[in-house]
Parts: sequence; structure tokens; C-alpha cells
Amino acid sequence: MSTQWLKYSYLDPANAQYLEDLYAEYSQSGNTVDESWAYFFDGLNLGLDTAQAGDASQSADSNASPVPLSGEELEHEVKVLRLIENYRRIGRRLAHINPLQDTAPQDHELSLSRFGLSEGDLQKGFRIASVLGLPSGTKLATILETLRQTYCGTVAIEIEHIGDQDELRWLRDQIEVRKTHLSPLSADEKKQTLNRLVQSETFERFLHTRYVAKKRFSIEGGESLIPSLDAVIGKGGETGVTHIVIGMAHRGRLNVLVNIFGKKPEYIFSEFEDQYEIDLSHGDGDVKYHKGYSADVPTTGGKSVHITLACNPSHLEFVNPVVEGMARAKQFLTQDEERSKVLPILIHGDAAIAGQGVVYETLTLSQLPGFKTGGTFHITINNQVGFTTDPIDDRSTEYCTDLAKLLSAPVFHINGDDPESMIRVSRLALEYRQKFKKDVFLDLVCYRKYGHNEGDEPSFTQPLMYKVIAQHPSPSEVYSARLVSENVISETDTKTMIDACIAGFTQAQTKARADKPAPHNSIFESDWKGLHKGSVADMLKPIETKVGAQTLKDISSVITSFTPGFTPHPKLVRLFEGRQKAVQSGAGIDWGNGELLSYASLLIEGTPVRLTGQDTERGTFTHRHAVLRDFENGSRLNLLAQLNKTHPKSAPFSIYNSNLTETGALGFEYGYSSSNPKSLVIWEAQFGDFANGAQVIIDQFIASAESKWQRSCGLVMLLPHGYEGQGPEHSSARLERFLQLCGDANMVVANLTTPANLFHAMRRQVRWDFRKPLVIMSPKSLLRHPLAVSSLSEFSEGKFEPVISDPLLSDSASAQKISRVIFCSGKFYYDLLHEREAQKISHVALVRIEQLYPWPKDLVAEVVRKAANCKEFMWAQEEPRNMGACSHVLQSEWPKEIKLRYISRRTAASPAVGSTRRHDLEQKELIQEALGKR
Repeated sequence: MSTQWLKYSYLDPANAQYLEDLYAEYSQSGNTVDESWAYFFDGLNLGLDTAQAGDASQSADSNASPVPLSGEELEHEVKVLRLIENYRRIGRRLAHINPLQDTAPQDHELSLSRFGLSEGDLQKGFRIASVLGLPSGTKLATILETLRQTYCGTVAIEIEHIGDQDELRWLRDQIEVRKTHLSPLSADEKKQTLNRLVQSETFERFLHTRYVAKKRFSIEGGESLIPSLDAVIGKGGETGVTHIVIGMAHRGRLNVLVNIFGKKPEYIFSEFEDQYEIDLSHGDGDVKYHKGYSADVPTTGGKSVHITLACNPSHLEFVNPVVEGMARAKQFLTQDEERSKVLPILIHGDAAIAGQGVVYETLTLSQLPGFKTGGTFHITINNQVGFTTDPIDDRSTEYCTDLAKLLSAPVFHINGDDPESMIRVSRLALEYRQKFKKDVFLDLVCYRKYGHNEGDEPSFTQPLMYKVIAQHPSPSEVYSARLVSENVISETDTKTMIDACIAGFTQAQTKARADKPAPHNSIFESDWKGLHKGSVADMLKPIETKVGAQTLKDISSVITSFTPGFTPHPKLVRLFEGRQKAVQSGAGIDWGNGELLSYASLLIEGTPVRLTGQDTERGTFTHRHAVLRDFENGSRLNLLAQLNKTHPKSAPFSIYNSNLTETGALGFEYGYSSSNPKSLVIWEAQFGDFANGAQVIIDQFIASAESKWQRSCGLVMLLPHGYEGQGPEHSSARLERFLQLCGDANMVVANLTTPANLFHAMRRQVRWDFRKPLVIMSPKSLLRHPLAVSSLSEFSEGKFEPVISDPLLSDSASAQKISRVIFCSGKFYYDLLHEREAQKISHVALVRIEQLYPWPKDLVAEVVRKAANCKEFMWAQEEPRNMGACSHVLQSEWPKEIKLRYISRRTAASPAVGSTRRHDLEQKELIQEALGKR
């Protein structure tokens, strides 16, 4: 029996004599009863002790033994405890959490008879009441009423799945004893809550009447989100939160921008008017309900919390890992090692949280060392319907939030018409997050007043629901009536609030139409200060990235050495001796060596480096070995972290193996990079082909964010690529897809052939005064290819080379003999070179295009100029004709005097063949054709 369920074993039926015997055994010193029964008897004695302590007539003998109970009495105590435990577990079923239902549901499983109790027991007292914080001997009727108030009100609580007993005890204490989720608000708090609901609703109604049929994804029906966020920000400020990063989809986004972030209404109205001045240099832009924002929100005590709303596309939940990465980066920048200053908040839709796999991926990252953010505050705006889909068709679970149980996270389901409960639970949930650094979920059960958008007709698919919604008062109307009945406000107070809001919005609309204001929320502030957007010309301009030879020798000695007492794997000793020898001698620096030198050189210059992926510590192809494991005890050695000993001001080198995810991990690193521009941030795919598992992150964030949202990032993606006969899923990183996404100077795509070029490309990423994503088709066979090496001088004296010309073209005599120039990239160059040398061909020049975008047109033109007598220029690739770089290259800018041909595999549906023998035949034919031997 697992420890988690052990404590419940005493709930099984037991006869009176057996219980009496167990209690006698328990009462003896050094008792040996089962842990589960000890748990039960402890509760009984706690109740007795509590009663004795509160009894003024109790004798002076404080050590008096508890009055023993008979077996029959014990049996009844067990029955009541079973009742209590079941209310804890399924009392939620009786909770009135659906605002569209007039009464709470019923559940016969909680009837007294199910526990062997009856109406006649209601006036009997029970010691076990003490577990609820009630006096020992409290009557069953009071126990039952307390359970119903606690678990069956407008909040349904799910915490019994939590395995950590410290967490569970704390939550039970807050819920059952302190009753935090039931504590009353002051009159001023109630008035402020109503005012926030009125502001939220009036904003939506103003848009609905002034901008008829315009999409806005109204929050109406779920307005309690606004006071909930108020509560989180306020409580966060009290508990040390200084930064909040929020991710949410469309529903309620404009409302949150105005009422939480304080974005001026005229900015929103100007977007509806579509008359504000457009600066085309900023990019293509996006619809109003995808855009982000940031602001400082004042809290009590003169403090403020900086809040950020992440931009996100219509791919709903895919912003989740992005927000987590942003939060982790801010925790790094603010030195928030306890992860209590920076809070991520994710606002979900009910259908999306249940249906989108990226939610699961994000949750599975949350407790991993390299991805922890100290717990995320989740709020689901539960419409009780998807676009047009009923819950029975959009999930297989009881609740849309059931994925929370993956993390043993507490879940609170709250009636959307009860804003006070939302406020109280929000504060409680925030305290839990701050204390235990775990995720917590609030399920705001509400409704959607209109369809998926304001132009949709929801009654086509939910006629019964929308008949109810049409007659149902809004949350502000429900709450206003409640406050009037409590004599907190008068009937005219709400109208006064509404009139004030309408006047303010009318004034803002007038301003929007007259002044055409456009909000300024530039990225190039704070941590981005000193950086700019960057053009194609900027990206093609050479930049200083070299590092002195002696410096490289010094850092090589450090990162190829082992700490005293560390036992490396015997095979690695020779590897690291070879790496150090190559640098010291100045020749034969291979790929893994050059890569680590690039990171180490940045670290000693004060630039942090973060590298994650599924097998990054060692490297999928056993080439990196940045982190070693002791061969005797398995302890971990981060080689580059050793630089702190010789260079005390070195920045941290953070390298982590991620779990087996692409979407979640890549989204996280995109978010991290977009919030931390001063770090080199790298994500490596296990195989480049697997990047298509994160295509939404690539398409909607990495490639287009700068154009859509004016949000830059310098993320590097290492995607192993190259045809070595390993089949369709282990050959191509889909180079063509990345090149199709290129435009408007949005990113760099490279297929490199030398360790030195990799070194300079990595350093260039953070030496530029702008940030662009870098996609590298990283090699597999070249990791150990005898020719894919660089000299030390290429690191210490060179720079990044977008084009590497053939040495034959550097000599004028040899250049005149060239009759064919083959442009290629990546590993295929070495295949062509090997065959050219084997056949002693001297009239064919091989030119490497290392950077495919931005296209290095001037350098290409220089190559063509040198090959003055050449009449045959071609592009050669090992990918099929409809894949790889072929289309991109043929469409790029070439000197007008040449006509470019191409050599490739035939057009195909699959990236590569599955047979190694067939691959070898194809490769041989391809090379022969390129060299003119067919």
C-alpha cells in the first residue's frame, strides 16, 4: 500500500471490539498499531486535549490520561471521520459553482446513511470534530453544517489528491480551520469590487454599442476575473512579488489591458477606429487582441508591481511555455533565486486547457531544475463551451482543469457570479504558491454572453444555454443586488458608477477620433536599452568577434581539466587531452572544441550562456561533453563553470537536459531569450527533424514576432542536419521551411562547415547591437570529420564568413581554368571535395554558402567576378529538389550575367530514403552529376 493512501485504510469498516483492542494498544507506551490507525487515534486525543485545555474546571493534573472510549464509541467516531473525509474528497459535487444553475446539485454518496449514520445521530457529540478545528464533542449537526459551508458553497475544492502532507495540512488548516476562503470582505472592499465589475462590464457594453459587430472577445459573464487579478497583484505585492508575467488568449484581453494594465481606453478605441498613424517600418502588425503590454501597478505600502502581458497568436495555449521562459529570465536578471519575486500567471480557456498538448508539456517542465519558475498561478475562464463544442465533446475528464493533478496541484472551482469568493481564493492560492513554489489552479466557472466572437450566433449550437444566458443578470447586477440587500450600497450607487464609466469612455473615444493616438510600448527599454531592430544591411556588416590566441589557450586549459578527486570516464580522458593539445598547438580544433571555446570566451567577457535540449549536456552525437559524470560515483561536473576559479567575474554557464519535448522547451527558450537579450540562449534539437514538433513556436513566435509585435529575440536553434543514410526522420532539419519563413530581416539561417565559423556565429549573436534568431543546420558526421577542423588563428584573427570561397579562385592562374563553380552548403561540401580530390579535378570550384539568409549577395558576386572565364554556375544540394535551400537560392539575387543551374535529388514526398544502400547509390550519382562525370 502506498504511503499516500495509507492514512485512509482506517476508514474501512471495523467492528467495535477490534477498535477497542486497537485503541488499548495505541494507548500503551511505545504502541505498535498501524500508522493509519495511529493517525485516527491522534485525532481523537487531539480533540480531547483541546477540550481539556479549554475547560476552566479541569483539575491541576494536566497529565491526566484521555478518557478511553468504548469500542462502540470508537466505531461511531470512525463513521464521522469517514463522513469528513468524503466531504473533503467529493463535497465539491454539492457546491454551487455554476452561475447558470439556480440550485446546487445533490449527491446521494454524501447522505448520512452511506456512513452508517442517521438523523438520530445529529445531536450527538464527537471528538473527531477537532480535525476541523471545532471543539471536541461538537454535535454532528454542527459538523455537517461546517462541512457544507466549507466544501459545498460557491467554491468547490480539490486538494485530496495532493501527496505532500505538509502542503495538504497547510491547505486543510487554511480551508477548514481558518476558513480563509470564507472570510468576509470589508464594506470598502465590497464597494471596490463592485466598482471593478462595473468598469469591466461597462467597457464591454460601450464597445458593443459603439463598434457594432467588431471582434473584441468580450469578457462578459466572466467579469470576476478583474477583481481576481487585483487580488493576486495586491497580495503579491504584500508577499514580495515585484514582477508578474501574464499569458492569456483572446477572451477578456482588451478588458485586462484597460482595467488591469491601465492602457488608456483611447488607445484601444483608436485601434477600433483604425485611423491612427501607421509606421510601416515597425512591421506588419497584428490584431488588437494579440498584442502585449507592460505597466507598473501600485500596491499597498507605496510599492508597485511591474506586470507584463505577453503577445500571443491565435494558437491559444502556446503562449504558456513562452511566459514561463520570460519569468525564468526575469528571475535570473533580478537574482530571484527563491523564485518569489517573479510570478507567472496563465489565463486559460476551458476547451483550450483541456485540449492543447502544450499545456501538458508546460506542466511537465515546471518542476525540472532548468525550467522551474516557482509555481504558476493558473486561472481558467470556464465558458462551459468551446467555440461551438459542448464539454462532453471537448474533454474526457470531469473538469477542464484535471490536468492539474499531474502536478498534485490544488484546484479551486469558483462560481463566476461570486466575486468575493474569487478574491478570497485568489489570495489563498497566491499564499500557497509563495510558500510551496508549486502551481495552483483557479477554475472561474462562468459563461460567454455572446458567441466565440461578437459576430457569431451561439444559439445555433447551444440554444438551451443561451436562452438561460439571455435571462441571466450580469455578475455586476448580481453582486449589486447582494450589496443592496446587505445595506452596503444604495440602489442608485451602481448607476452612478456606470454613468462615470460611460462619461470617461466617451471622452476617450472623442480623443481617439481627434488625436489618433498610438500607444508607445517600445521593447528597447530597460534590459533592451542600447539595442535596436536591425536591418539586412546591419546583419551583413562584418563585426569584431575574434578572441586573442593566448586567451583561448588559457580558457582551453581550464575547460579541458578535471577537478581534483573527479574520476572521468576512461574514454573521455583522451578526448580532452586531444582538445587541449589542438588549442595549444594551434591546429586541428574540431566542432565540439570550437563550440565550447565560443561559450567559454563569452563567459569570461561577462555574457551568460544558457543551453538546453533533450541531450545537450553530453550531446546527442557524443560531441559536446560540457557536463561530465564521475565514473565512480556519478557526480556532475560542469566544465565551463570551472572558469570562475581563474576568471572570478565569469558569467554563469547554464546547461540543462530537458524532458522529451520540443514545443514546451523551445517555447520556454524563446520566452527566456525575448526577456534576456544580454545572454546567449540556445536550444538544441535531438535531431533537427524533430523541430517540426515545435512548428507553432517557430512560425508564430520566432519567425514573425518582430514583424507582428515588435518583439525581438536572439535565440539560437541548433538543428542536426545532414544525409548519412539514417532515414526520413534523421536526415533533414527541414531547411526549406526556415528559408520560406525568412523576410524583412527577421532571422539568420546558416549551414556551417567549420568550427571557427560556428565560434564567430555564436559570438556575433550577442556582439550585434540588435537581436535576431539564428537557425543553424548543425552537423552530425562533421563532428568528427578530419577536414572539418579549424586552426587557432581562424579563431583569434578571423571573423564570421557568410561565404567561403574555393582556394582555387584565390590564385589568378588557377581561377582562369575554372569552368564550373558549384555553390553548396553544409556537409555536402565535404562529400564533393572528397570526390573532386579523388578524381584530381582542377576545373571545378567549390564555394560554400555558410549563411543562406540574409543572402550575402555582394560576396557571391565577388566569387562570380573571380571566376571570370567560367560559364557554368550551379547550386548543388543533397536534399530533394522541392526541399533544402534550392528554391531559396534560385530566387535570391545573383549577378545578371549568370544563369544558375541546380543539382539535387529528385522531387520527393519524403526527405530521405529508408535504405542505407539506396542512399549511398543516390549520393554517389548526385556527386558524379555535380562534378560533371555523368
